[in-house]
Amino acid sequence: MTDTTTDMTEMAQGPAERRPAAEFEAHDQHGGYEASEAAELLTAARLSVDPEVRRAVDSLPGGMRRIARYHFGWEHADGTPAAGHAGKAIRPALVLAAVRALGGEQAMAVRAAAAVELTHNFTLLHDDVMDRDPTRRHRATAWTVFGEADAILAGDALQALAQRLLAEDPHPGAARAAARLAACVVELCAGQHADSTFERRGPGEVTLDECLAMAEAKTGALLGCACALGALYAGAGRSEVEALDGFGREAGLAFQLIDDVIGIWGDPGHTGKPARADLAARKKSLPVVAALASGTRAAADLAELYGRPAPGPESDGDLERIAHAVEAAGGKDWALMQAADRMSRALNQLSRAVPVPEAAGSLLALAEFVTRRTY
Repeated sequence: MTDTTTDMTEMAQGPAERRPAAEFEAHDQHGGYEASEAAELLTAARLSVDPEVRRAVDSLPGGMRRIARYHFGWEHADGTPAAGHAGKAIRPALVLAAVRALGGEQAMAVRAAAAVELTHNFTLLHDDVMDRDPTRRHRATAWTVFGEADAILAGDALQALAQRLLAEDPHPGAARAAARLAACVVELCAGQHADSTFERRGPGEVTLDECLAMAEAKTGALLGCACALGALYAGAGRSEVEALDGFGREAGLAFQLIDDVIGIWGDPGHTGKPARADLAARKKSLPVVAALASGTRAAADLAELYGRPAPGPESDGDLERIAHAVEAAGGKDWALMQAADRMSRALNQLSRAVPVPEAAGSLLALAEFVTRRTY
């Protein structure tokens, strides 16, 4: 873990170590990362994986099936068909891209990609309950429609389906993939537990190292696992598997940093989530913790504002003052700089597993897509 106690001024100067391989940087400079390419990869992954995910969901008992189908956007709350948005399919796309980068057959890894997608959606169902989020993907969250208990149980069922997909897969890499995905779920739970404990600690009591470790466990672990599963299904050796896991983890941490920025300064019309919900809940997100650790006057102001328990719905003006304090204390700039650093580390890991940039093109495009989102 990087020493995050570095002075904020030094952080703002940008990363100075662990630069990616020169040829990967050159690939970037020559337009190697295209949003259109990423969009095509995500669409292709959704088309490949959705039938497997639907088959798995349709095997659930009626009550669980209805909640899961609502969550994925396939049905309305009353059970009638819907043409909702099931998410971007970033994680299954990473599985398939990793297989291709290492010379494997994508078609053989569809079950593994579906298992990762089911696991991701298990975490979303649970996260929405724990975070009390009222909306996801521009519609009411499952727990607000069906109740907390049923949403949690539906999430449990999705996680079981993910493991069953791998257990029944005859691919020679399936057993190792199942073990790795199970270990990832434990890490995800540990990250969520850490996040929950942060809420009971006062401003300034959560360190940047703790916050980064939590974010890696909550977000980076599953992206790393997705890439590692692709490597396993391509028959790669241990060093390639671990390097791709590292690539996914670093890209995932960059993703979380950007997501935290969007959570504070994003447009609800674009994100599908309420504005500044994390600030209203006093979440110890990465920009907030970085701002609190800056030692500036704005940090003291933020600590005073964040130390007040939210008495109920806060005015837009109250949340605007908190957001301004985070930005004035350097939290936003730090998060954006740190995201760039983590992407640099991700590319360095990728160059170890796939030395030829052309072979890694799909993984590069997906990593660029998730870390260059607008808000």
